Amino acid sequence: MRIAGYGFRRHSAYRAAAVAGAFTNTVFGILRAYVLIALWEARPGLAGYDVLDAVTFCFLSQAFIGPMQVFGGGLELSERVRNGDVALDLVRPASLQLWSLADDLGRAAYLLLLRSLPPTIVGAALFGFVVPADPVTWLSFAAGFLLAVIVSFALRYLIALSSCWVLDDRGVQSLSLVLTLFFSGMILPLNLFPGWLGTLASVLPWSAMVQVPADLYLGKRDVLGALGFQAAWAVALMALGALVTAAARRKVVIQGG
Repeated sequence: MRIAGYGFRRHSAYRAAAVAGAFTNTVFGILRAYVLIALWEARPGLAGYDVLDAVTFCFLSQAFIGPMQVFGGGLELSERVRNGDVALDLVRPASLQLWSLADDLGRAAYLLLLRSLPPTIVGAALFGFVVPADPVTWLSFAAGFLLAVIVSFALRYLIALSSCWVLDDRGVQSLSLVLTLFFSGMILPLNLFPGWLGTLASVLPWSAMVQVPADLYLGKRDVLGALGFQAAWAVALMALGALVTAAARRKVVIQGG
């Protein structure tokens, strides 16, 4: 908790960036909402959503950008590999992975307040918003949101840790960005994907970041199945991250150090 609190305070120093991000997310959320409204008016009931569901999904996904770090980054690990500081991180008695996770949870909590709430409030004021009446839905959404942040961290941690073996991780980061945007539900709900593509997208870890928590909020998914899916990916990716961290202790390529 202390490290998470430190992460919250550290990232709160960048208020201007968070406010700018909230403004950008709001503007693009409004543009996306009009596109989705036109689509759902032409095809009512598409993917099991009505127009209000689609608009709510739109602004929920915009709200997830900051906490889930949908566009990648958010971790300083790559830079610490490049400047050599990771050597100190790897010999400390504290787990590098768990320390980074705690710091990232603090970051996500801060961005939830400053970057996620504004587009959600504006979207609700302009277009209307689904508000669950069942407290169980709110609790399941809160759990799904937390698991989504952990899955996001685990994926970004693996990408950042690739810097221990490659000289430049920008290619890996770019590939990760494309996969995240396409398979998370950020661009369009994964329910719209046809046939085998939709089936594949629904079982990949990126869907746990946006599609699953949004569906939990909308009440469109079995709660235990959705949370179990997210938890399974969180455990698997964190375990893989622990193995890769152990490998990094034995072989680290540091640029210039």
